[in-house]
Amino acid sequence: MTDPRLVVPVAQPGEVLKGPRSYFASMEKRYGRPIQEWVDLAADRVKAGARHMEVVEWLKAEYGMGHGHANALVGWIRERLGDAKGA
Repeated sequence: MTDPRLVVPVAQPGEVLKGPRSYFASMEKRYGRPIQEWVDLAADRVKAGARHMEVVEWLKAEYGMGHGHANALVGWIRERLGDAKGA
């Protein structure tokens, strides 16, 4: 059995987004990909055992993502996966 895909919940009308999710809309606009693509890319690395900052640095180097966006994305993924390692 394969790992289930980590799915980004759709924001509901009027919902106030907090924490890392509050960055997702601006990330889509700035980097030109749906947030689900970014989650899929980064989650694969996290699931493979990469440490938090390794994934952050990879997103910055490979895709030109800003540090704050990369850190928020990886933090959100690790939180959803219940991943306490790799801080």
